[in-house]
Amino acid sequence: MNGLANFFTRLVSRYMPDPLVIAIILTLFTILLAVVMEGTSPLDATRYWGDGFWSLLAFSMQMTVILLAGYMLAKTPLVDGALNRIASLVKTPFAAVVVATLVGGIGSWLNWGFGLVIGGIVAQKLAVNVKGLHYPLVIAAAYSGFALYGIGLSGSVPLLLATEGHFLQEQVGIIPLGETIFSPILLTTSLLVIVTLPFFNAWLHPKDPSGIVEIDPATVAKPAPPKPQSDQEGKIPLAERLNHSRVVGIAIGMLSLVYLGLYFADGGSLNLNTVNFAFLFFGILLFASPANYLAALQDGVRVVSGIIIQYPFYAGIMGILVGSGLIVTFANAFVDISTPQTMPIWSFISGGIINLLAPSGGGQWAVQGPVMVEAANAIGASQAATAVAVQIGDQWTNMVQPFWILPVLAISGLKLRDVMGYMVLILMYLGLIFGGAILIWGHMAA
Repeated sequence: MNGLANFFTRLVSRYMPDPLVIAIILTLFTILLAVVMEGTSPLDATRYWGDGFWSLLAFSMQMTVILLAGYMLAKTPLVDGALNRIASLVKTPFAAVVVATLVGGIGSWLNWGFGLVIGGIVAQKLAVNVKGLHYPLVIAAAYSGFALYGIGLSGSVPLLLATEGHFLQEQVGIIPLGETIFSPILLTTSLLVIVTLPFFNAWLHPKDPSGIVEIDPATVAKPAPPKPQSDQEGKIPLAERLNHSRVVGIAIGMLSLVYLGLYFADGGSLNLNTVNFAFLFFGILLFASPANYLAALQDGVRVVSGIIIQYPFYAGIMGILVGSGLIVTFANAFVDISTPQTMPIWSFISGGIINLLAPSGGGQWAVQGPVMVEAANAIGASQAATAVAVQIGDQWTNMVQPFWILPVLAISGLKLRDVMGYMVLILMYLGLIFGGAILIWGHMAA
């Protein structure tokens, strides 16, 4: 395994460009596919790209806010202190990789935005505290836990199908979470990943000390909290007192708790906006001081900056896929060879392939979903298994799709090529688990 990891690391280091360059290359490649496979003219493909560039702007902002709010929550004194205590208990590289994977995995299952950033933060803390720990591997291990987000509490497709009034309700009805996220097959799959993936990742740790790259502790700066600024007379103005007042932060935080209580009492459901609202105000409440919150926010914006600029590029690719009909062609190609038993596994594979071009679970399902639902109805396949298989394919190929790892790279200071060799091996391992689980589910549900 170390030999394979070294091989892929060398390969990636030589040939893989930065994520923005990859997004540009994927754009040009998708235009080429549209021209060759669909007969779309280059000018029409270009129109689809430009028209789609801003089509997911609202969704992009939701994704950005959930990552930013998750980062801010992880940086609150309470959570940051807990992470420091966890990191201080770990003494060996093996244990550090295991812990980083567990934190990233459990966090992502609970909420993908929180898990994505908290995994990277704890991995960095472990790298500082544990001597002989290979920094690129522990960062890759922390990110690998993100492979659980789609079958966790914030999985976009399962949550959508369980929501009254969703756009496919006439075709599939309401599919409760007990048939998706909380079904025995998916709970078992999640548990299997949580139990085995940490040890698989730890197995990849370099045995040769010369191959170990440790973190430079000097690169991990911990800014001091801001202090109230005095005026020329040495007094603290009222404005500064308000900026640093704990009463202000706690008051708005408590107001948010009252609202959430009223919202759920009135029958409100858990969705992206609700999660963003809760994470945003929990962060303010735990920081208490608005000035401390804003100081941490400056660093948080740096972490999500790659998402902000690159999401429109993938929205543009989605525009080409939709406008040219490529996404329907891809989906139908797998539908045509499906049986009631194999429909979920082909949905898994098609979802994974499309995700490599346009990493957007919600946006992808909006286009691919109707095709898969109609096919499942026609051949009598399980709607729950077919739909969630697309989501699992999405989370699976996120291991090598360079978009969602951007916040973790920003936290760590590493380049994509530093971790991608390990991510290829993790993709292979998770493919065995996810593929096997979906095959079993398809045969059980048919």
